[in-house]
Amino acid sequence: MASVFHEIISDVKGDVAAREARVSFVEIKARSRACPAPRDVKATLEQPGCEVIAEIKRATPAQGLLARIEDPVKLAQALVDGGAALIACHTDPKRFKGSLEEMAAISAAIDAPVLCRDFIVDPYQIHEARCYGADMLTLRPAMLDQARLSALIDRTESLGMTALVEVRNTQEADRAIAAGASVIGVNARDFATMELNMEAFATIAPGLPKHMFRIALSGVRSAKELLSYAASGADAVVIGESIVTAEHPREACRVLVAAGRHPACPSR
Repeated sequence: MASVFHEIISDVKGDVAAREARVSFVEIKARSRACPAPRDVKATLEQPGCEVIAEIKRATPAQGLLARIEDPVKLAQALVDGGAALIACHTDPKRFKGSLEEMAAISAAIDAPVLCRDFIVDPYQIHEARCYGADMLTLRPAMLDQARLSALIDRTESLGMTALVEVRNTQEADRAIAAGASVIGVNARDFATMELNMEAFATIAPGLPKHMFRIALSGVRSAKELLSYAASGADAVVIGESIVTAEHPREACRVLVAAGRHPACPSR
């Protein structure tokens, strides 16, 4: 596990250094603070039921290519039309075949908040994400020491964005709480092994403070699975593969959204 994350962190740091050589940290910081205010993610998560966060996802490290998405902006618009509360954009080009530029185009074209899904280990990336239209971004305790995790949450919030702190076990959840997270995502997929643990959310969520927003990631393919997560306390679920591989992504999204907004769906 350590070697997997070490390789990713080394890659990310090299990429950030190359981008910073073109646009300095001072400049990207100034640009980010001059951007319009981010959209209100928490107001979206406070809605009754269980919201759908739809991912624009072409590929994964475990499965390779999932979908040939020729027009990501058009797809994002269709998913918002289908009721998606947020659109998640994978901006890592090596493992997920996305980009910051693609996220910026999507953010400019839709009204829904945008979640930046990347391996964020450096403050530069937070200011960069804001410049490219992110309203929310992912931080992973498994890749960060405690001081860095706390500092990156603080920096994210200083820009008006929301940090989704993504955990895989109770130890990481405890670290997220101690670092001041207000939104915790439980990922059923262990990135080191790529195995799914569909019980992870139900194990971790009950121990989270009541004021925290809870998001479930990975393994949601049907309305039944969405409702199962909602019954365990999920305010939202992140869904990618089952939507982008569907023949009609907007309709696939609409079915899941309808389940999450049904009066019978458990709600905070």
